[in-house]
Amino acid sequence: MTDGPLRIVVVDDHTVMRAGVVALLASESGIEIVGEAGDGRAALGLVERHAPDVALVDLRMPVLDGVATTTEIVARFPRTRVLILTTYDTDAEIERAVEAGAIGYLLKDTTREQLADAIHAAARGETVLAPRVAERLVARMRQPAQIPLTAREADVLNAVADGLTNAEIGRRLVIAEATVKTHLLRLFAKLDVNDRTRAVVVAMERGLLDRPTGTEST
Repeated sequence: MTDGPLRIVVVDDHTVMRAGVVALLASESGIEIVGEAGDGRAALGLVERHAPDVALVDLRMPVLDGVATTTEIVARFPRTRVLILTTYDTDAEIERAVEAGAIGYLLKDTTREQLADAIHAAARGETVLAPRVAERLVARMRQPAQIPLTAREADVLNAVADGLTNAEIGRRLVIAEATVKTHLLRLFAKLDVNDRTRAVVVAMERGLLDRPTGTEST
């Protein structure tokens, strides 16, 4: 950590949001914004040039997203701490960011005081999590071990996400409609859900299905 004000770069592809974060921190005497970037690739250049203490990084950006940017910063510039600042709080997003090496995960409803405190904590090497994010991680840890899907169950789930009926799924996979229903019942049990739409949503949250949803009810 450097002497004097902490050196920060702000990385967000939304110009207004990025300007808002900069303005929010402008009155903090212990923090100095040394650069702004609108995508991950530009952020890496800033980190290389300025060696900031903390990089505030959004998750979804063009060219190089927040997770890939975090991975690069952690690998190439280990003295710079990455603090995710985003609107997304799904289990999959949080886990990907933490696994990439982010020291903290904040949401964009964070107050100025909370953000400033989090930056200082991150610079000291302390893990920083928004309360809602911490709750999700704790709840996730308390869940029983995830039961993996079979290849056929994954095929059925993908077909459900495509909006196919049971009969259409049967034709696509060349199996009986009754067999489709059996696979669905097993999927519901594994995912602890009661309907097709919820099955797709939960599967996406757990990283079992990475795609837009488009389901129909049973």
